[in-house]
Amino acid sequence: MAKDKHVSETPATQLLKKKGIPFSEHPYDYVDHGGAGEAARQLRLDPHQVAKTLIMEDEHARPLIVVMHGDCEVSTKNLARQAGVKKIAPCSPETAQKHSGYLVGGTSPFATRKHMPVWMEASLLEYPVIYLNGGRRGYLLGLAPAVLVDLLSAQPITAALPKHAS
Repeated sequence: MAKDKHVSETPATQLLKKKGIPFSEHPYDYVDHGGAGEAARQLRLDPHQVAKTLIMEDEHARPLIVVMHGDCEVSTKNLARQAGVKKIAPCSPETAQKHSGYLVGGTSPFATRKHMPVWMEASLLEYPVIYLNGGRRGYLLGLAPAVLVDLLSAQPITAALPKHAS
């Protein structure tokens, strides 16, 4: 990778380096509300292989992390049933930032401020490499999806819904 494309370390990359986990770095130009789809477009990646990291809460306001295909939405009903809780809903951006320690749009599942259970769309595990946020807006990491299971004890779930056309 060219030196000028290196992004300074984040808590996520520090953790991965400390654990000796290989990853690739993929900076792109962050666009407000562009999401994983915009990152995939700029980096010429399959949007289904780019994962978004969402911070949600159950009915007791306990936070959790959901890692989902960037081109899908989360069925909170299916997720709640599989997680064994009554209800799951997205957090406000301010609450998500408080739980994760990352700015919304730059949330990584690695090295979050609070320890949270991680739920991961099972079909992401079918890819040899997935791309997810490295802890900064405009910065994806490429790594083996099994790392989320091994390092974060991510639980596979099936809660993907096709994104509605806007």
